[in-house]
Amino acid sequence: MREFAADSEASVHPQTVIEHFGSWNAAKRAAGLQPRRFISREELLDQLRLLGAELGRVPTARDLEARRGRMASKSLIWHTFGSLTAALREAGFDVPVGEERLERAVADGAVLARRLGRLPKMADWKDARRRDPALQSEWQVYRLIDVQPGAWSAFQYLVRARLLEEGLTVQLDGTLGG
Repeated sequence: MREFAADSEASVHPQTVIEHFGSWNAAKRAAGLQPRRFISREELLDQLRLLGAELGRVPTARDLEARRGRMASKSLIWHTFGSLTAALREAGFDVPVGEERLERAVADGAVLARRLGRLPKMADWKDARRRDPALQSEWQVYRLIDVQPGAWSAFQYLVRARLLEEGLTVQLDGTLGG
């Protein structure tokens, strides 16, 4: 409302808008905008579900930022649910947390290794994520491993161990089989 009042091109006073629509938020809704406050928990969850359906994947904070003004802000979501992850889980999305994230990354790494015929490099993961946005980013995986330097090598070691558990042979150069 302050921005509207300060706009030199606005032809009416904000109070006139409020009197016409009943409230500033009602005016924003009529204009196709999302009010910042006074949105129910269920409305927030519905927005996340709709966004997920539109994207065909779990929404990210970046997706929320890209739709600023058209849906609730990420800060409102975080304030309401405690975190974006908590909100996404409550909305019904499969969002791994903690050790579950690492386990998922290792499982995905084993699948990628089978497809490549070798342990995946960071660049391989990045390429795979372009094809499948449901994968965690290579940097998210990198940050899951608390070993510096050499986090990606440590991740490859975990993928190698998983492949060995599954009965595959992993050569010293990281190739599979033989």
